[in-house]
Amino acid sequence: MIDLFSPSGISVLRGFITSKTLFAFDLDGTLAPIIDEPSAVQIPEEIFTAMQKLSDIAVTAVITGRSISDAEKRLCFKPHYLIGNHGSEGLPGVSKQVFSSTVECWGTQLESLLESEDKASLFFEQKNNSLSIHYRNAVNPLRAQNAIIELIDVLDPKPRRVGGKFVENLIPEGLPHKGDALLGVMEAAGCNQAFFLGDDETDEDVFRLQDPRILSACVGLDRKTAAKYYLSSQSKTVDLLNYIWLCCII
Repeated sequence: MIDLFSPSGISVLRGFITSKTLFAFDLDGTLAPIIDEPSAVQIPEEIFTAMQKLSDIAVTAVITGRSISDAEKRLCFKPHYLIGNHGSEGLPGVSKQVFSSTVECWGTQLESLLESEDKASLFFEQKNNSLSIHYRNAVNPLRAQNAIIELIDVLDPKPRRVGGKFVENLIPEGLPHKGDALLGVMEAAGCNQAFFLGDDETDEDVFRLQDPRILSACVGLDRKTAAKYYLSSQSKTVDLLNYIWLCCII
């Protein structure tokens, strides 16, 4: 991978920034740092300020695994597009589909199948169109993860599983993913190209897109990724935002 702040990375990024570029970002681990308690996540003030400045002069989007209602509480600013539930909520031109009964059914099945020692330390987050099972606080996170994955295969109906940082996300088959969402926002916004920054396995649906109109980068180097470019750490996000803003106004 190529460091986005290396000379070659800056050259590519600078050539990609135009008035028709969509700037899209994941939330957790990208705009906001990962913390032990997901419900306490907030965007740092310097990133909020930088995103607001960028949104004033360019088309911005946040594409997150959180529900839209939850994400709105964390952002403190209004992007032009806010897409939730890993791409399935809020996508322009797509009728709203709610799979809350399916998601609740998965939660009930897992509650009954998991061993008590695993279940006690898990947090089940139901988001209408997806179920996130957080195991960060488990005594043995690897055991908890393995137990969850083993049971996913017996769930009915079978979900699409997307892993993450101490979380397993269960999504109904056939719903749009983050790659679909980015392409949909580009079309709705009339943007002929897009830059996307994400950090987790749920963002791989964007990183795997073979589309020359899209420049994407992954935050961090701690996992295998299809992204060609990377940002060394989440703390560098504010520097990137300020650089993009500066390029936009020059």
